[in-house]
Amino acid sequence: MRKDTILKILKLLKKSYTANVKPWLKKSDPYKTLISTILSAQTTDDQVDKITPELFQEYPTPSKLGKAKVAEVERIIKSVGLYKAKARNVIATGRMIVEEFGGQVPQARADMVRLPGVGRKTANVVLIKSFNEPAMPVDTHVFRVANRIGLAIAKTPEKTEEQLVKIIPRKDLGAAHFWLISHGRVICHARSPECERCSVARYCQYFKELK
Repeated sequence: MRKDTILKILKLLKKSYTANVKPWLKKSDPYKTLISTILSAQTTDDQVDKITPELFQEYPTPSKLGKAKVAEVERIIKSVGLYKAKARNVIATGRMIVEEFGGQVPQARADMVRLPGVGRKTANVVLIKSFNEPAMPVDTHVFRVANRIGLAIAKTPEKTEEQLVKIIPRKDLGAAHFWLISHGRVICHARSPECERCSVARYCQYFKELK
């Protein structure tokens, strides 16, 4: 895809979703963001939002979480998917943050992905939300939308991230992540995308193939 076309697409997405993005780009607490994102795998954000207030009230720091009993954490997070594995992971993560990083969530991606339950996507979320670092977490929405439009041509989230990082201006990476998520939630659904309402349909490879 031509560079000028990419910039036009990004401009249109920005225009459509600037209001959606503002709350997400507020700097957030690294510890809470990290644990919430670990818990969000295969679970809706709404469900995670329901259980994290009690979790962080009981365990407000990595130190306290690292000393928690697995059964107690399981009780609090039982409504999220894979809660048993996640309980073990967040406790181990809290302990490791204290033992290896002085009680602070590490800012380097290479260090973050060493934490139990933390993959590249989770680390990227923490980078953009808590450290204002440019990154491109690729979830199901970003993967679907980027490849449908033609911003990426990839079969894996990792390759999609690699391609998006190359074509999106560094200063826009964090915001673009949220523009793509918003577009996936509002217009570019997994099933029955609303192409007739899509602001970037004229540039979209998927839409062109429908004609």
